[in-house]
Amino acid sequence: MTALSTTALSATALSATAPSGTGLSTAVAAPAAGPAAPAVLDRCRTLVRPALAEAVGRLHPWVGEMAAYSFGWCEVGGAPTAASGGKGLRQALAVLGAEAAGAPARAGVAAAVSVELVHAFSLLHDDIMDGDPTRRRRPTVWKAYGTGPAVLAGDALFALAVETLAAAPGGAGGVRLLSGALAGLVHGQADDLLFAARPWSGPERVRPDAYRAMAEGKTGALLGCAAALGAVLGGAPEATVTALDRAGRHLGIAFQVVDDLLGIWGDPAVTGKPVHGDLRAGKKTFPVLAALESPRPAARRLARLLESGGDPVEAAALAEEAGGRAAALAEARRQVSAVESALAGVPLRAGAADDLRSLLDFLVRRDL
Repeated sequence: MTALSTTALSATALSATAPSGTGLSTAVAAPAAGPAAPAVLDRCRTLVRPALAEAVGRLHPWVGEMAAYSFGWCEVGGAPTAASGGKGLRQALAVLGAEAAGAPARAGVAAAVSVELVHAFSLLHDDIMDGDPTRRRRPTVWKAYGTGPAVLAGDALFALAVETLAAAPGGAGGVRLLSGALAGLVHGQADDLLFAARPWSGPERVRPDAYRAMAEGKTGALLGCAAALGAVLGGAPEATVTALDRAGRHLGIAFQVVDDLLGIWGDPAVTGKPVHGDLRAGKKTFPVLAALESPRPAARRLARLLESGGDPVEAAALAEEAGGRAAALAEARRQVSAVESALAGVPLRAGAADDLRSLLDFLVRRDL
């Protein structure tokens, strides 16, 4: 066993500034050791896919088709396809959580299937709540099949996730962990929806601290749960499970902040999102909220522009001038440091620690 120490993740430290322009460069150094993250993700997807497909195959055929569509396995009507179903980050964290505890990778498969089903469930409902018409360059499930069917498919995925985990050896304790993560996810999603109605300025505006709490729930709860669930099924001691869960929660905040940066300044050819899309949608993102806290004149101009629904290109420039971009990068660095602190001194198997390190780096370096 070896500890995943603070030096192990130091290679993920983000630069203090990023250059202006369309593309976002976080200047993240490559991991110090271990295979590249895409290879880790491929290995975990290959391991988990048969069990995930078997679970989805137990659903009602129509509901199962919608689930398969959401995973990128088929088109509307069921014809097979090879569309992107996402990178499988959460299922990989579950597998690596089991391996880090010293168990074989297969011990984390049930946890991986469960968190992947929950993630898919949350995306189906999230797309409906946000009114998003596309995901991964395809119509979202509610656009392709209708709102009611998409809600039903999401509910079915959630029920299947609990059933899958409960049936696994040691799954009872895992269900309690998953339930807590779901509560956090719902809390974070509720805050995110409520943020939309709050003003850009004044005492009722959304503060960065409130954003952090939202991101920890909406994104971090399931990331932490994924790694912790794998460790639980791998027989890890409670201290290791707790450390992995806490690390994942901090990672979720970093993940969401980087997502916000990409949503404003990312290259659409890389992100698949329209440039300045979050600003056009009026989303309360961390770079903008941090910019509005600044004493610089640009912050006041930004607030007036946002309140009037002004030009998103100008809003992006003002957010950067007010320090929002630099503040978001600094926040991502702080959260990565918190991940390091959570994992420091926890005994993790060396090979799995290297894979985990590569994956953690990848999660906050998604401009690749």
